[in-house]
Amino acid sequence: MVYPGEAYREDMGTLSDGRITVHIGLRTCCADCMLNWASEQKSHRRRRFSWIFACCCERVNSNMGEPHTAGQRRDEEMKILVINSGSSSLKFQVIDSDSEQVMARGVCERIGIDGIFNYKTDKGIVLKEEVSMPDHKAAVNVLLKTLVDKEKGVLSDYREIDVIGHRLVHGGEKFTGSVVVTDEVIQAMTECNDLAPLHNPANLVGVAACRELMPDTLMVGVFDTAFNQTMEPKAFLYGLPYQYYEKYKIRRYGFHGISHKYVSYRAAQFLGQDPKRVKTIVCHLGNGASISAVKYGRVIDNSMGFTPLEGLVMGTRCGDVDPGALEYLAKKENLDFPQIMMILNQESGVLGISKNYSSDFRELKDAEIKYNEKAALAREIFAYKVAKYVGSYAAAMNGVDNIVFTAGVGENDSDIREEICSYLEFLGITIDEVKNRDRKEAFKISDGASRVNVLVVQTNEELEIARETAEVARQNKALENKG
Repeated sequence: MVYPGEAYREDMGTLSDGRITVHIGLRTCCADCMLNWASEQKSHRRRRFSWIFACCCERVNSNMGEPHTAGQRRDEEMKILVINSGSSSLKFQVIDSDSEQVMARGVCERIGIDGIFNYKTDKGIVLKEEVSMPDHKAAVNVLLKTLVDKEKGVLSDYREIDVIGHRLVHGGEKFTGSVVVTDEVIQAMTECNDLAPLHNPANLVGVAACRELMPDTLMVGVFDTAFNQTMEPKAFLYGLPYQYYEKYKIRRYGFHGISHKYVSYRAAQFLGQDPKRVKTIVCHLGNGASISAVKYGRVIDNSMGFTPLEGLVMGTRCGDVDPGALEYLAKKENLDFPQIMMILNQESGVLGISKNYSSDFRELKDAEIKYNEKAALAREIFAYKVAKYVGSYAAAMNGVDNIVFTAGVGENDSDIREEICSYLEFLGITIDEVKNRDRKEAFKISDGASRVNVLVVQTNEELEIARETAEVARQNKALENKG
């Protein structure tokens, strides 16, 4: 199987559909066009393909790119700094685009408080030290100095960083893919702050710090909502008056898109499948949890909504709940709306169901073994809700080929996986109990008789950000050369 961009870059070869051989000399971003065209050869003609080619290749803001396989040849090697900026933290990784090796990783914690710097390299150097970091600019300065330190660093000069990829949470409807960060992009993101008041401003603080310290370095924004922007109105609209969508863009956006994209394509790669020809349900199960239906490489639904509060029961979030119950609760407890939102976001989920025992699924599992009924109930409700969404998404896609578990709970809690799958026997799913106890980067837990592939895949959002960042950087360079 040829994966996106692989043969096209390496030897400028040909793609054959059995009747027509198309000679190509395209840059990486066109691999998606070729795969689309080949898989839909019955309805496409050369004229149609030429239109797709022009549309995709002229757009930097595209959602059509796909992950590349580790170790494949690149047009040019890059060193990419991946940044995930929070309100008081800044996570980072330095990734080589050619080998996809993590050269260094770490996190600046308690920014603006007392400052803790955690750092680890592929050479075995490990640091954890208190460092004054009064703001995000200071935190970026600390990590840059460490990266070029003669004894601790992995770079000889910070200018070896070719491009910085920023994880950005909410792009609203403005961004359907990863983009070069410009003043216009920052302004558009700022306009989305109301949609993610806890995340977008913090993301932008990290962007501003990097732009100030490294003004000549290309910056790329990778949006957590972008992969979900292929949802159709029938999936993303609420049953509210349409005018509120027109005026305020109140709709379902879906989240964890970076993870869902990486995992859905990695699962197909692991199974030797063309991601454009399979129906996959990704269960991103952690303290925050979401499920996506990915049909032929495109998201058709995601369990999270206007905010990450909708959908599954989570660690501390309630998930789906009748708004009428909230009005009733507010009256009974004399609560205002901010108090209600605090309960829904921070005091609910498995924490609330377990009567505040824990939001940690590992602790709930230990308590369940000790016959803590509420802890057992919390885990049972969680598994039941996941199975309900999986079943509904199988119906929405009119079938499913792969079901993939990922994130902290999905990757590590074999009992939860087994319980979820016990509800799905109607799909012809059977689990190998021995394989289900395995621990690998990617492995299959369904047995030979199962009609659906069930897998566990470790998510890697930083690698996906690096891949998308490298792709946008290449496209940007190509457009500059063309200009």
